[in-house]
Amino acid sequence: MTATFTDLYMPPRLLAPGATPADLPTHEQRYGPLPYDDPAALLRSVTASGLAGRGGAAFPVHRKLAAVAEAGRRTGRAPVVVANGAEGEPASRKDKTLLALSPHLVLDGIQIAARAVGAAEACLAVEEGASYLESAAAHRKDPLTVHVVRVPKRFLAGQSSALARFVGGGPALPAHRHPPVRERGVRKAPTLVQNVETLAHLALIARYGPDWFRTAGTPAQPGSALCTVHVRGHEPRVVEAPFGMPLSRIVPVEGTSAVLLGGYHGTWLPTAEAARLPLDATTMGAGVLAALPATHCGLRETARVLRHLALQSAGQCGPCLNGLPRMAAAFRTLATPGPQGTARADLSRWAGLVEGRGACHHPDGTTRLVRSALTTFTTELDAHARGLCTATDRTPFLPVPHQET
Repeated sequence: MTATFTDLYMPPRLLAPGATPADLPTHEQRYGPLPYDDPAALLRSVTASGLAGRGGAAFPVHRKLAAVAEAGRRTGRAPVVVANGAEGEPASRKDKTLLALSPHLVLDGIQIAARAVGAAEACLAVEEGASYLESAAAHRKDPLTVHVVRVPKRFLAGQSSALARFVGGGPALPAHRHPPVRERGVRKAPTLVQNVETLAHLALIARYGPDWFRTAGTPAQPGSALCTVHVRGHEPRVVEAPFGMPLSRIVPVEGTSAVLLGGYHGTWLPTAEAARLPLDATTMGAGVLAALPATHCGLRETARVLRHLALQSAGQCGPCLNGLPRMAAAFRTLATPGPQGTARADLSRWAGLVEGRGACHHPDGTTRLVRSALTTFTTELDAHARGLCTATDRTPFLPVPHQET
C-alpha cells in the first residue's frame, strides 16, 4: 500500500495514524454517530464551512448540493449521488488510500450528501477494491443503500459525465458539457458527482461543524487536503496538509529541477518558484506533487505523459482525436536531442486550436501541461536543439501505465 504520512503536518482528520484500515466498530468509536440533520441545516453548515471539492476543480460544495436539490424539485425526479473514487490519474494515490483506510468515512459522506439533495439512489464508483468496499457497505445500516460500481481503468473514466453515463448503463466516455450532470445525469436524473475525499470531509463537517473544519487552512481556503507526493528513491506517499502550508514543507526541493503541481493536467514549475507557493485549492488539481530530480530530463518525462494522455482520449471530438496525438508527436521531437524543425511553433499553435473546444476538459488539461513544460524547461529545449541533453538518468520517474511506456 502507498505509504501515508498524515501526522507530519497536522493532526490527522481523514486518515488515522498507523495506516491500519478502520472497520465499522473502529470507525464508530473514533468518530461517533453520524447526525442526520434536515437538508436545510446541512446546507447551512456546509456553506459556513467553505468546503470546496477535492476532485480538482475546487468548486464550492454547497453550491453543487443546492443546484442538484433544486433540479430535483424542478423536474420532480429524485436525484442520484455518485461518489467518485475512479482515480484514473496515474500519479495520484490519495483516493485509493482513503478508501482503503477510511471507507466508512466516505460511506458516511455519501449518506450526508444524499440527505442534503434528497437522493433516492447512491453509488460508489471505483477502479479497484470493489469487493472490500461492498463488504464495508454491507455491514452498515444506512437509510440509503450504496451500490459499488466498478469502472474501467481509463484516465477519463472518472470525468463526471463519463461516470454518469457508465452508472446509467452507457460507456465510460465524457458527454458534452450541456446540460450538466447536475441537471441531467444518470438515466436523465439530476446527479451529484462528488469526489470521495470531498465526501469524507462532508462527514466530518456534519459531526463537528463548520467552525471545527475551519481550524485548519486559511480563512479563504479552509480545511486540509490529501496529496500524493513523488520523490526519487521512495514509494509515493499520501500526506494530509492544511491549505496555506508552503509546498516546500510538503515536497522536498533539494536536488530537484522542477515540481509537477496537480498531476498530468497540472503544471510544471521551476523548483525555486514552487518552493515559494502555498498549498492552494485552485492549483492543486488532482493533489499530485512530484519533485523532478535534477538528473532527469523534464522534456522526456513530459513526452511520456503526453503520449499517455493522447492514447487515453475518448476520441469523440477533433481536439482529442487529432490535436492530442499531434501534440504528443511534436513534443517527442523536442524530447529527442537534435533538429526540432517547427515543433515548438506547431505546439504553440495547436495548443491555441484545441483549448476550450473539446467535449470535455481533457484537451485543456493537456494543453496546460504542454505550455508549462515549454516555459519551465526552456534551457533544456535549447540544449536539445544543439543535440545535447543534460540528464544523466534515463530511468522513468513519473508513473505511466507499463504498456504505454
